[in-house]
Amino acid sequence: MTERLFTAEEANAEVAHLREILPIVREARQGLIASSERITEAVAADGGGVVGSDWFRHQQTLKDAVEDLAGRGILLRDPQTGLVDFPSEREGRLVYLCWRPDDADRVAFFHEERAGYRGRRPL
Repeated sequence: MTERLFTAEEANAEVAHLREILPIVREARQGLIASSERITEAVAADGGGVVGSDWFRHQQTLKDAVEDLAGRGILLRDPQTGLVDFPSEREGRLVYLCWRPDDADRVAFFHEERAGYRGRRPL
């Protein structure tokens, strides 16, 4: 299956949605980690019990949010920082438009397919 390719304008149109959903991703991930730690402690102490219900809720929230992003063609690279990539084309080759919440309210960087975040350059 071919990835959706974004223009800078199409990627910019997703920023408002990203500002809503990425905090949900981060909170669900943190909740999942914390719940996992509580489950591990509970199992060691008394075999578990109902401690796992939070884990399932956070897991479902995270799954739903990641599926939402994937369905839009957005690649979540780092759930903690909110780093995302948008597949794009530049001069006939695959590149990734790169954005994270501490960037401006527009996508202003790209990187080559194998360069990653450290190799990003201004559009």
